[in-house]
Amino acid sequence: MGATFPRTTDIPKQSPLFWVNHKDRYLRQLLIGDIEAETGRCLIVYFTDCDHTNAQIDIGDDVHLAELLGGCIGRPVDLLLETNGGVTDATEKLCSLLREMAPDLRVIVPRRAKSNGTVLTMCGQTVVLGMESELGPIDPFVGQVPVHFVLSAPPGSFNVIEVQLAQTARAQTEKLAKHLLASGMMKNRAPEEIEQAIEKLATRNTYHSHGSVIDHKEAAQLGFHVTFLAHDSTIWKKLWLLRAMYQYDCPIGGFAKLFESAKVSTGTAVQSPPV
Repeated sequence: MGATFPRTTDIPKQSPLFWVNHKDRYLRQLLIGDIEAETGRCLIVYFTDCDHTNAQIDIGDDVHLAELLGGCIGRPVDLLLETNGGVTDATEKLCSLLREMAPDLRVIVPRRAKSNGTVLTMCGQTVVLGMESELGPIDPFVGQVPVHFVLSAPPGSFNVIEVQLAQTARAQTEKLAKHLLASGMMKNRAPEEIEQAIEKLATRNTYHSHGSVIDHKEAAQLGFHVTFLAHDSTIWKKLWLLRAMYQYDCPIGGFAKLFESAKVSTGTAVQSPPV
């Protein structure tokens, strides 16, 4: 059957052409099962092809994440995450789902979770990072302009509506981050420490580029509860292999995103440019 082939001499129940057409998914799901057996936790994956697409966290992601979480009810959950970020409204919905459906949550970032991807990591009791991992600032934008630039510009540089949009965008991000940190991985920290971490992440005062790299050491200094995995640990090697499979399989399969568990697999196709 597809769940064991080619590790045994059994022939899959699916037709040969069907199995071959889906073999990449079957092999990824076998590895997910291996990792679950080692950790004792339900592993779900939200992977975005950050290198070849500009796919973002968007309003369609919630149904796919809810389906994955529905298969983990009553179990501790690991979320393997790779994303460059996206829409804050959509991120709020994903955070709500994670908090409601996965009260025991670790967020694993093998390579990158930037912008609102970093906000998603705040949903966990801990964030699992390695040498290759990076988080990033969560400062929002109005259009293509960083909110920090709008609010710091000389009076008259932007119209009143643009300034109000910038103020509300920052307030939304800071409110969400504060709630997640204060009720999660920084719940035992003083309010001043949480405010300081959010100020660093949500403005350009500390990180001068939206793409600034926050590695495992700096994330811990900010107050995040970091679980560090050495690059030569067995579990990290399996997580990195799984991530490498997604990186290779997404462009070949034409996927911008993949939502996957040991039993569920849903892909979002790369959008063709308008004619």
